[in-house]
Amino acid sequence: MSSSKVIHAFYNDDEVVLDAVKKVKAAHHHIEEVFCPFPVHGLDKAMGLAPTRIAIASFMFGVTGLAVAIWMTNYMMIQDWPQDIGGKPSFSWFKNMPAFVPIMFEMTVFFAAHLMVITFYMRSRIWPFKKAENPDPRTTDDHFLMEIPVHNNEEELMTLLKETGAVEINVVDSDSH
Repeated sequence: MSSSKVIHAFYNDDEVVLDAVKKVKAAHHHIEEVFCPFPVHGLDKAMGLAPTRIAIASFMFGVTGLAVAIWMTNYMMIQDWPQDIGGKPSFSWFKNMPAFVPIMFEMTVFFAAHLMVITFYMRSRIWPFKKAENPDPRTTDDHFLMEIPVHNNEEELMTLLKETGAVEINVVDSDSH
């Protein structure tokens, strides 16, 4: 069984790696992954990644929280145990709604925030006690790593990556990391 090889090109500046990604993509090479110590603005567009739908999920979680808050305040304060607090009538949720606005706001934020964290971890496949998939520890400190699969074009890729400003280029077995 033959193992596939990948090239790890290291960069030490975010602008350089962003330009390098654009040049590698312009040369029609596939970039498997770019590992960065911090988010690089525009890198997702340069790599051609699809836009995220996480904002839609957040909105839906917030709407769910708002619905739960409306149901909860109606059940607790109107149906289950109606009380006359400060002269406010407890016969209708709509008459008491201004008093429930803080509860509705907080439940909307609570649901959106907590469910977004869970969604992010599930979408990113980050589980408790999961082994890190980072191929080089320097990418958590001060280096950027571009991982490109090799398909009988090793010399061409090496030349291109040197032109883009890579400070270090290594060919490694993709099964080893």
